[in-house]
Amino acid sequence: MMAQPKYITNIEKITQIPKEEREKLKEITNKFVFRVNDYYLNLINWDDPNDPIRKLVIPNEGELNEYGSWDASDEAANYVVPGCQHKYKTTALLIVSEVCGAYCRFCFRKRLFRNDVKEAMSDVTPGIEYIAQTPEINNVLLTGGDSLILATKKIRYIVERLRAIDHVKIIRFGSKLPVFNPMRIYEDQELLDLFRQYSTPEKRIYVMAHVNHPREITEEARKAFQALHDAGVIVVNQTPILKGINDDPEVLAELLDKLSWAGVTPYYFFVNRPVAGNSDFVLTLEEVYKIVEQAKARTSGLGKRVRLVMSHSSGKIEILAIENGKAYLKYHQSRDDEQYGKFMILDCPKDATWFDDLPGSEQYWKKPVKKAVQLSSVN
Repeated sequence: MMAQPKYITNIEKITQIPKEEREKLKEITNKFVFRVNDYYLNLINWDDPNDPIRKLVIPNEGELNEYGSWDASDEAANYVVPGCQHKYKTTALLIVSEVCGAYCRFCFRKRLFRNDVKEAMSDVTPGIEYIAQTPEINNVLLTGGDSLILATKKIRYIVERLRAIDHVKIIRFGSKLPVFNPMRIYEDQELLDLFRQYSTPEKRIYVMAHVNHPREITEEARKAFQALHDAGVIVVNQTPILKGINDDPEVLAELLDKLSWAGVTPYYFFVNRPVAGNSDFVLTLEEVYKIVEQAKARTSGLGKRVRLVMSHSSGKIEILAIENGKAYLKYHQSRDDEQYGKFMILDCPKDATWFDDLPGSEQYWKKPVKKAVQLSSVN
C-alpha cells in the first residue's frame, strides 16, 4: 500500500488557523470548496500571515468580492461532446476529473467544484470517439480537476484507448500532484510501468505540472519528477503570476532555476484570468510583464524558454513587451486560424489586467459561437 497523505476538507480541522479566523473562512468554503492534505500543509510557515504556500490553498476573504466571471475564457463554447473540448485544431481536452490534490484558491476552473456544474465525465467514451473521428487532433490533454488523481486502473483505460488511435501522438496529463502529493507518483509502480509502456520515442507522454512557488520543489517533489523522467515522461511547468504568491522577480527566478535543475521545462507563465473569487491575486499587465522580465534576467537560457501569455477566449495571446504605455502582443495560439501569429500594438492603460481592458482589442476577436449545445455556460 502507498503511504498517502491525509486529506482535509473541513477548514475547522486546520487548527493552526485561529478559531475566530476559521469561523470567517467557513463562509468562503460554503461557496468555494476546500481541500488540502497534511503533506502540503507542512510546507506552510504558520508564523508568517503572508506565507505564499498558505495563500495558495487557504481561503481568503477576497474570494467573496464581486469580480470576474465563472468561465473567463468561455470554455463552455469549446465542448464538442460532453467532457471533451476542441478549441485549437490539433489539441483536444478531456475533462476527466473534478477533484484535485488540493484546491488552489486562484483556480480558473472553480466552476467545476460547484454542485450545480457537471463538466467532468467519468465516461470518456464520447470524447474518445470524437477524437478518433477527428484526424487533425494529434495531442490530447487530460485535465480537470487533476488527471493524476484518478485511480491508476482508470488512467490505464484512458491511455490504452487513446493509444489505439494512430493519429494521437502525444498524451498530456495536467497535474499539480508532483507537488501536492508527490508520493502518489513515485510510490505507484503500476502507474510508472504504464507510463514506461506508453511513452515511447514516437509517441510521448507529457506531464504538464503546476508548480507556482520554488518552496513546492521539495525532496519528495524532485523524487516524483525523477520517477516520471525514468519512466520516459517529459515534464514541463506552467503557472500564473499571482499577487502575494510569486510576484517577486527573485522568487520567480528561483522557480525557473529550480525547475531547470530538476529537468522540468518552464513552459508558460500565465496572466491570472479574471475569474470569480480571484480579486486578491490580480496584477496589472504592466506589473506582470516587468516581474517576468526581471526574473528572466536572473536565469539562464533554459529558464528563459518560458512564454508569458493570456489564455483568452480567442486564443493564447503572448505578451512580447509593454513599454511607454503600449502593449506589444502576438497570437501564440488562436481559436480562429486566421488570427494565429497576428502581431498587435495596443494602448495599455496602467490599470489594465486583461486583454479586454486594452482599448481597440475588440477589433481582433469576437465572442465564440458554441461548438455544441450540451453545456450551458455558468456565466
